[in-house]
Amino acid sequence: MTRRVDSGETEQRRLLRRGRLVARLLLVWVLVVLALHLLDLALEDFAMPHWWQPVVFAALYGLLTAVVWPLALRVALPLAVFTLGLGSFVLLGGALLALSFVVPGVLVANLRTAVVVVLVVSAVGAVVSSVLALDEDELFFRRAARRMRRGEGVGEEVPPGVLLLQIDGLGFDTVRRGIRDGDLPTLARWLAEGSHALTDWHCDWSSQTGASVCALLHGSNEDILGFRWYEKDRDHVMACAHPADAAEIERRHSNGRGLLAGGGAARGGLFSGDADHTSLTMSRVPFLAHHKRTDGVGSGYYAYFANPANLLRTAGSALVDVLREISASTRQRRAGVQPRVKRGGFYPFARAGTTVIARDLVVSAIIGDMLAGRPVVYADFLGYDEVAHHTGIERFDALAVIRAIDQQIGRLHRAARLAPRPYRLVVLSDHGVTQGQAFTDRFGESVEALVGRLCGAEPGPRRRTRHNPKPIGGWQLNAAMAAAAGAGPIARTLRARADRAHARPERHRAPGGEPGAVARAAPGVVVVVSGHVAMVSFTEHAGRVELETIEQEFPELLPALADHPGVGFVLVRSAKSGPMVLGRDGARRLADDSVTGADPLEGYGELAADLIRRTDGFPHCPDLLINSRYTPASDDASPFEPHVGSHGGLGGGQSRGFLLYPAELPGPGKIVGAEELHRVVRGWLTHLGHPEPAEPDIAYST
Repeated sequence: MTRRVDSGETEQRRLLRRGRLVARLLLVWVLVVLALHLLDLALEDFAMPHWWQPVVFAALYGLLTAVVWPLALRVALPLAVFTLGLGSFVLLGGALLALSFVVPGVLVANLRTAVVVVLVVSAVGAVVSSVLALDEDELFFRRAARRMRRGEGVGEEVPPGVLLLQIDGLGFDTVRRGIRDGDLPTLARWLAEGSHALTDWHCDWSSQTGASVCALLHGSNEDILGFRWYEKDRDHVMACAHPADAAEIERRHSNGRGLLAGGGAARGGLFSGDADHTSLTMSRVPFLAHHKRTDGVGSGYYAYFANPANLLRTAGSALVDVLREISASTRQRRAGVQPRVKRGGFYPFARAGTTVIARDLVVSAIIGDMLAGRPVVYADFLGYDEVAHHTGIERFDALAVIRAIDQQIGRLHRAARLAPRPYRLVVLSDHGVTQGQAFTDRFGESVEALVGRLCGAEPGPRRRTRHNPKPIGGWQLNAAMAAAAGAGPIARTLRARADRAHARPERHRAPGGEPGAVARAAPGVVVVVSGHVAMVSFTEHAGRVELETIEQEFPELLPALADHPGVGFVLVRSAKSGPMVLGRDGARRLADDSVTGADPLEGYGELAADLIRRTDGFPHCPDLLINSRYTPASDDASPFEPHVGSHGGLGGGQSRGFLLYPAELPGPGKIVGAEELHRVVRGWLTHLGHPEPAEPDIAYST
């Protein structure tokens, strides 16, 4: 599957018409001249008294930004990165101030005035690029064509490179509807043309980015229980989004031969896949960059910051997104849309950071990777997942985000046609999303408070929300305290067992009464939530605490959880029966799949038992693992975090990711689990002619 890159084919693949580029340069030059005239009239500290001065000054400034500035940025790039590009305008302002001494009669009184002039001139370039549908891709096109005309590139015989473009959280059903309804026109065109095929894949029980991406890139997600989980032996909560924890997770799972080893690149994700080139990658943040193959500060962003107009374009798009978020939130609140969560404060700006700023930086880095001819590039577009958490999975502003991501994928597809090696584009997601009213809003208290109360914590005030003004009583908030006669059969059985066991009196559960390193929901009890799952650990006992011990120490806990309307099922290990799944109306023994009463896994898919069995064998599996209740009829579940759309467990669309791949590649068959997804992609790389990664020069811990 290798191919030869020759000059004749290069000419046929050139996308940029020279006439259009010349016209654009002339138009920008003329408009900058006019802008300088207007600035001369508007600013007291800026003067160009003669007609020829703006003409010459605009030409010299254009030469400065096109030739001198990219060279200077190689030294000044850290400043540009750490100031999110704002430092670029200060540096350019200084250069413009120096330029004013070159043209006789031009007055730029101070640096502040120079920065204002730079901003206006950059805005002119950004507007022209937008009007003509041009952007920084032009830089890529020109440099790529120039390279290939000189015979540079990646060699005579090269296998096609692969772009793995991940749309975080976009489920299979949402993708199909987006293709049908015009929200994903690029992907729809590929399917219509027959260049790509679409399939789904089933996530692990932990249907979240940490588990899926670690397995995709490193081939294993063993012992990753959620986006965050508690490790009893260290009294530590692991969080995939924490740099030190992400680095530790990668250390545990990397063997140095990840999917991106051998010259690949990772952009905008949690883990590196052993890539030689990384940016915006959590496990390789600069202050943890002890790894010898980590790129320098600002890697991948050179082309982005080389063009000052990029920052203005991105800032403008971010401002529009902030206003879009405020408008959408206001409309939801006025219309009384349910479910919904609070979206005020700093959130509109945080959202713009993922939907616009990070997206633009990632796209720019990918273009640079293609220009360099890197063999495999992975990138995570996080925007949809972020918005789906707060607005819902298919509401209008969430669909606007996937339309914008689709547009960027189209840009990358066009750019790939001029890269120094051919590229195949694979688009996928790490999981889907299941929508529902947050557990706390629906039942009046969080799952942490519920477990803590049942384990003896001092009761706190119950949460009451505007979204549910009706009194919370009976079967909802008070399900845990309901009379045995009104409870489900599993709860009645568990309560009877506890009564027969003569549970021991309450005892002290935290040495000295002081809190541990991790906050306790009750003395000796840690609860960690991750989307649609909650994990309970009893810290006074080493290792896995069995059902019989839990019944003795906390007789109300298991009956109340099994009977709670927001709980779908609970995984617990029994000394007599092994791992068990408890639900309101039945129990399932995982050792032999025997069921008492109604199967608690009914409605969670035929793969649920196997996925839960695998998780039960993880070294840090908690003492109780709770999955939210999923209702197939309404396709909803109440996440344990304050989200509208969430994931992390079983039930509904959260378990089904999508995979859009070139039709020339072998069909993947049924994919269950992210480790199998890794094997599929690894097989595609082998099919295309990529060599197996060599053994690393350094030792890795598995």
